[in-house]
Amino acid sequence: MGRVSIENVSKFYDGSSDGEGKIVAVDDVSFDIKDGEFLTIVGPSGSGKSTLLRMVAGLEDISEGQIRIGDRVVNNIQPQDRGVAMVFQNYALYPHMTVRDNMAYGLKLTSGLSNDEVQKRVEDAAEMMGIEGQLDKKPGSLSGGQQQRVATGRAIVRDPEVFLMDEPLSNLDAKLRAHMRTEIQRIHEDLGTTFIYVTHDQEEAMTMSDRVAILDQGNVQQIGTPDEVYNEPKNLFVADFVGSPAMNPFDVELEGTTLVGADFQYEISEEYAERVRERTSDGESLVLGIRPEDIYIADPSDRNAIEAFLDVLEPVGSDNYLYLDMAGIDECRVRVPGDVKPEENDSLTISFDEDDIHLFRKSDGRNILAEKREKQEVTA
Repeated sequence: MGRVSIENVSKFYDGSSDGEGKIVAVDDVSFDIKDGEFLTIVGPSGSGKSTLLRMVAGLEDISEGQIRIGDRVVNNIQPQDRGVAMVFQNYALYPHMTVRDNMAYGLKLTSGLSNDEVQKRVEDAAEMMGIEGQLDKKPGSLSGGQQQRVATGRAIVRDPEVFLMDEPLSNLDAKLRAHMRTEIQRIHEDLGTTFIYVTHDQEEAMTMSDRVAILDQGNVQQIGTPDEVYNEPKNLFVADFVGSPAMNPFDVELEGTTLVGADFQYEISEEYAERVRERTSDGESLVLGIRPEDIYIADPSDRNAIEAFLDVLEPVGSDNYLYLDMAGIDECRVRVPGDVKPEENDSLTISFDEDDIHLFRKSDGRNILAEKREKQEVTA
């Protein structure tokens, strides 16, 4: 069984040479990964994502908590006996060995299979990866994409319960990364094995995963499907991290049925205002979040039209990104179709729909309407 349970897991490092203090790399993390699931752990550099993966692999000791793979607690089990196979960022291929020998080496060390059985697994994996014609070459004669396929094939031949991948595509160019994302998804579907994939690239996380776990400073900020973390971010960190360009944050307060910001106001319905009042105190500082694609060019006579000036237009093919100056606000990012091309310094009016608004507490960054949904789910 490829089910993985991470239960109250922490990782500490000594903070100084004399052992005083400690650095917390992973802080009391708990979540389950279902058998056959593709889960991506994503976050900025230093968030603890690779450390967490290495603890699952057995390459880092666990300071607190426990990790189960299937029904076994694996804290004290050696990496080669955990039923996992790992693909690293740098591929870690032996330059003096052929592709065939690189793929077979780990299997020969950790299994009692005959040489014929090992070679059959190698050839089957090479065919799956499309490198059957490269088996007698050495890694130095292969492209980066081919080396990545060899490293993945080396993991496949072990027939593990769980595949662990630590930023395996980060050394490839953009076009090849996009192609290899599709290849890894195909491999996951063909094998039906549990995949735990680590990346700092949110596009990889959103396009490949059944679920995404977002980490920051060793803490899990949110776990959910790509759709959930994008459309229902639990806090400002997730809202800002997921999406390109990032969500626009505006400081506001609710006054009656008006969200009042720096030199702009936005009227909301009484029903929406009541939902906000249920979760906030009078005069509480809030952050209005709106995604760039949910902002549109509006008629100046619209009730909630906001005046802005175009600072920079950034064409990205089918879309244009508009970077706007608004009175009292540093920047507002808008994503529009590629045929919308205002001139720099043009005066524009923009707006957005009430249903697309996210509201966060300024004090702790929590999405107040997500809190409402969570409370209802617990009650039910």
